[in-house]
Amino acid sequence: MKKIYLLGILATIMLAGCSSAKPAESTSASADASAVESKADKTTTAASENKTTFTVGFDQDFPPMGFVGDDGEFTGFDLELAAEAAKRMGKEIKYQPISWDAKDMELTSGNVDCIWNGFSIQGREDKYTWSKPYMKNDQVFVVKSDSSIESIEDLAGKTVEVQTDSSAEAALKENTELANTFDKLQTVADYNTGFMDLEMGGVDAIAMDSVVANYQITKRGGNGFTVLDTPLSSEEYGIGFKLGNETLRNEVQKALEDMKADGTMKAISEKWFGKDVTTLE
Repeated sequence: MKKIYLLGILATIMLAGCSSAKPAESTSASADASAVESKADKTTTAASENKTTFTVGFDQDFPPMGFVGDDGEFTGFDLELAAEAAKRMGKEIKYQPISWDAKDMELTSGNVDCIWNGFSIQGREDKYTWSKPYMKNDQVFVVKSDSSIESIEDLAGKTVEVQTDSSAEAALKENTELANTFDKLQTVADYNTGFMDLEMGGVDAIAMDSVVANYQITKRGGNGFTVLDTPLSSEEYGIGFKLGNETLRNEVQKALEDMKADGTMKAISEKWFGKDVTTLE
């Protein structure tokens, strides 16, 4: 009996020893996994910091800020600024056209480094890491010149169109008192289509950025369309980076300030608008 008892004790001790060894192995494996993950994170961060390209997300149907030119190449005021900034940062510029309502996904996924395309800061202050504002803009209503609409009040009972997820749409969602007077508020993918809808009589007015409205009207001969005197809202344009990406923001900001100081920003503005419309301080 004593022999059996002693064997039982020895077996228990051996089992205890085996079971205690397993957590030690698990702990060691976890530590190794953590080390691998940490190394991977550092590698990813280093790769991000050493990027040789600067990818700008933009709406390719948003002239004169960014669009497809007559030669089939991407062009525009903002895209020229971005190209000059990339040059000064020692990076290769890459233009990435995006669907405007997918801009957050494009930025979060890393498909683009920033949104630079007549991008309004107001109402989005906490969603992105922003550059300093470099241009002022109004949201306005555009109507056909031969229509009976002469003021915002005349939009009552009319059909108004706005680009999806635009600043004008956001402004009208806030100004429900005005929006509720419309017969219909509908969205469109881009303002080129919006102007065609207005021209053909499919809508009575478009709510949009004044800088884009004036360009579109000039492009169409300067006649046939009128911008109502009272703006819907006022705002400022900035460059939007992924929230927390202050390193790239600071690098781009320095390039902009250098462009402002040596007159390059003014020259690009005069090329597109006939005068210096930039407001960077």
